[in-house]
Amino acid sequence: MNDNPLAAIILAAGKGTRMKSDLHKVLHPLAGKPMLGHLTDAVQSLGAVRTVIVTGAGREQVVAFATPLGLEVAVQAEQLGTAHAVLQAQTALAGFDGDVLILYGDVPLVSPETMARMVARLHEGDAPAVVVLGFRPADTLRYGRIIADHGRIVKMVEHKDASPAERAETLCNSGLMAVRASDAWPLLGRVGNANAAGEYYLPDIVMLAAEDGRHSAVIETGADEVAGVNSRAELAEVEAIWQKRRRVRAMEEGASLLAPDSVWFAWDTAIGRDVTVGQNVVFGPGARIADKVTIHAFCHIEDASVASGAIIGPYARLRPGAEIGENAHVGNFVEIKKARLGRGAKANHLTYIGDADVGAGTNIGAGTITCNYDGFGKYRTQIGARAFIGSNSALVAPVTIGDGAMVAAGSVVTNDVPGDALAVARGVQENRDGWALRFRERSKKG
Repeated sequence: MNDNPLAAIILAAGKGTRMKSDLHKVLHPLAGKPMLGHLTDAVQSLGAVRTVIVTGAGREQVVAFATPLGLEVAVQAEQLGTAHAVLQAQTALAGFDGDVLILYGDVPLVSPETMARMVARLHEGDAPAVVVLGFRPADTLRYGRIIADHGRIVKMVEHKDASPAERAETLCNSGLMAVRASDAWPLLGRVGNANAAGEYYLPDIVMLAAEDGRHSAVIETGADEVAGVNSRAELAEVEAIWQKRRRVRAMEEGASLLAPDSVWFAWDTAIGRDVTVGQNVVFGPGARIADKVTIHAFCHIEDASVASGAIIGPYARLRPGAEIGENAHVGNFVEIKKARLGRGAKANHLTYIGDADVGAGTNIGAGTITCNYDGFGKYRTQIGARAFIGSNSALVAPVTIGDGAMVAAGSVVTNDVPGDALAVARGVQENRDGWALRFRERSKKG
């Protein structure tokens, strides 16, 4: 068993010019979370005691991301190659004596399990100097090759420098490595730049170790796991890979997705068993769905919770702070924001409920609006249990509707309504006999 401390170096110094964005490449979101965040979460789940992000252009954005998380940032002022980039983390890891994972900020799908396999391989019987993560892509054109014999690396070569025979090899280098800190810095210090690009290549440490009589090992993973992002098109491809995995996981854990390819999850979506999700449902970050919930088609749920037995949609929007109670109903074209809907409460049609508390068993009629904003501040609406709010009502906050109270349809409620009372707040109806007939006759003559 390996008890060595673990550190991670994440390379993120590329300019990302193909993204054509003011946002640093590694901070572009994947499933609602920066790509870099997926990696830092993974290494922290493995118990990494140190994480150093090596960045260059746009480093202020990376620092702003890293600092609140207690992560360290090193700067590669000149882009002289991957070996040079890793060396920039040496000062930050001064005194660290353990295992080091070398990762890339634009390769966000590497799982903690794969990272753990890389580190574990460092400590297996033959104790390789370096462990390299390899893969076999459908198109090998741009990748460096790994020539290996039963998992032991014979040679590594960049595509630009490879011979035709070496280019015929299908095992490619992902760039991800595991190495002991005690080996990393001496090897990196010996890397030269006598190659077609004039760069200091990280894979050269494998051949340098071989010169010392030490071997290195390769373990393999699928091409999807090491897919890189250099453009928005590639980001969309990686998003599609992530979403497909998450949909499979949701179904394996007991949810039914009626049209899986049309359901989109966020990185932290929590979804229970016996949940049914209709077509074209989007879960933004922070969505929490309990067991036995039904979510009909075309709903958007973000930073909201839905309790067991609730029915949502179709065409419903749950915005941040929405809390839907057990067996509650939220119907078509209903929007709920920073509001609690109690057990068994219903808001089935064309309604906005914002900054409100709705009691158990209350019915909210079609077209109801909680008027929560006066242009300066937000105010709450309190609606008790078993209340009935008639259709096309406007509840002007702050206002309280008591338990069992009723609001007549078409009312504009500006004062509190006591429990079990009826509030009527609308103009008095006046019928003028024959007026419509006389109007039509005048109009024809005109």
